[in-house]
Amino acid sequence: MPKLTKRVVDAAEVREKDYVIWDDELPGFGLRLFTTGKRSYVIQYRAAGRSRRYTIGLHGVWTPETARQEAKVQLGRVAKGDNPAEERELDHRAITVKELCNLYLNDLSAGLILGKRGRPKKPTTIVTDTGRIHRHIVPIIGTRRVKDLTKADVGKVLKDIMAGKTRTTVKTKKLRGKSIVRGGVGTATRTVGLLGGILTYAVEAGIIETNPAHGIRKPKDRVRTRRLSEAEYRTLGQLLREKGEQEKYTTTVDIVRQIALTGCRRSEIIQLRWSEVDTEASCLRLEDSKEGESIRAIGLPVVEYLERRRACAVGTYVFPGQGEDNAFGSFPNHWKQIFKKSPLADITPHVLRHSFASIANDLGFTEVTIAALVGHAKGSVTSKYIHTLDTALIMAADTIAGYIQGLLDGVTFKQTAYAIDRDSRKASLARFFHAAVGDCRMKNEEAPLAA
Repeated sequence: MPKLTKRVVDAAEVREKDYVIWDDELPGFGLRLFTTGKRSYVIQYRAAGRSRRYTIGLHGVWTPETARQEAKVQLGRVAKGDNPAEERELDHRAITVKELCNLYLNDLSAGLILGKRGRPKKPTTIVTDTGRIHRHIVPIIGTRRVKDLTKADVGKVLKDIMAGKTRTTVKTKKLRGKSIVRGGVGTATRTVGLLGGILTYAVEAGIIETNPAHGIRKPKDRVRTRRLSEAEYRTLGQLLREKGEQEKYTTTVDIVRQIALTGCRRSEIIQLRWSEVDTEASCLRLEDSKEGESIRAIGLPVVEYLERRRACAVGTYVFPGQGEDNAFGSFPNHWKQIFKKSPLADITPHVLRHSFASIANDLGFTEVTIAALVGHAKGSVTSKYIHTLDTALIMAADTIAGYIQGLLDGVTFKQTAYAIDRDSRKASLARFFHAAVGDCRMKNEEAPLAA
C-alpha cells in the first residue's frame, strides 16, 4: 500500500465498485474512491467491539496532508476511548428546539408533565403553554439545535420578547376570532420560565446534559398593590347597578359581585360548577383551582345568592354560557365595556381579590385566616382533611362579605347590622361584625360605612 500523496490520489482509477486505498504509514487512514469518481478521506477503527468508519471529508476540500493530520487527531481520540463516528451520527440526529417542543407538548397532553404539587398540568395551563411555545419560543429559536443552545441564546429570547419582536396578530379557530400577541416584560419572564422547564425535560430525557436556562436573570413581575378604597367600592356598586339593568350585562354583573364578595380568582367564579357549591357548609369545594383542590369559606351574602340562583339553575355551571353546557364566555369583553371610561377603568378582576384580602386585614383578621379565605397554598395546608369548616373561618367570611356588600350597596352601618340580624347565625354575625369594625363606628351608627 502506498503512502497517500496528491500524485497517488489523482492517479487512482475508478472501478465498478467503491474501494479504499489504505495509507502505508498511518494504519487506519485511507482514501475511498466511489464509482462516480468522487474521492474522500476516511479512517477505520474499532470501538466497543465493532469496526467503525469515519469520513474526514472530500478530496479537494482536504489535501492528503491536512487529511492525514486530522486522521491522527481522530485516531488519538479513539485511543482515549472516544467514538468519532458515533458522535457524528448523534450530532446529525440532534433535535431542534421545535422538535423538542413537540415532544414536550405530546407528553403534556398525555398528562406526563407534572406541575404544582406533582399533579398533571391543568387544561388551561396547557393552552397557555402551547400558545407561548408556538408564538414566542419557536419563532425565535425553533430551528436551533437543542445541544447547541447557550445561556446567551436563552437571554436573547428574553430580550426579544421584552422588545416585542414576536408581536403579531394570529387568527384563531373561532369565527372572525383573532389573538393579539404583544410580548412585553411579563410575557418574556413567563415564557423563559417555561423554556427552562422544557430544557429540564430535555435533561431528564438525556437529550442534553445541562440546562442553559439556569441562572438567567429575569425581571421581577410587577407587584400588584392596587386596591379599592371604600369610596371606590361605592362607585363600583353604583356602576354595577346601572349596568345590571341591561340584560346583556346581567350575568357579568353577578360574576363581578361574587368575585368581590368571595375574593376568588376570576376563573374560579366563571367556571364554578354546582357540584362545587356546598351552601349547607357555607363553602365552595373547588376541584380545579390554581392550587389544586381547594375549600373556600363563603359569607352569608354569597350563600343566599347561590341558594336563590340554584332554585332556577339549569346545567352544570353556576354561570352558564351559550352552547351545550358551557361556562359563561363573554366576561372579558363585558368587563371592558362596563368599566371603559369609568372612574375604575384601571382595575382588573385581580384588584377585587386583592381588595377582599385588604378589607379582611383592615378588619383585623390574621394572615393565616386571610390566606385560607382566598385559597393561598400556605393557608390550605390542612384543607385536604377538612370537610366541615371551622365556625370562626365562616364567621370571618360572613363579616368580610357583609362589609363589602354594604359598601357596594351604599347602605349605612346601622342598616347593614339590622339587615343581617334575622336568625341565630345572622345574629352571631351581627355581633361579630360590630366587634370587628370597632368602637369608632359604633359611636355613629347612622354614618356610612366609610367616611
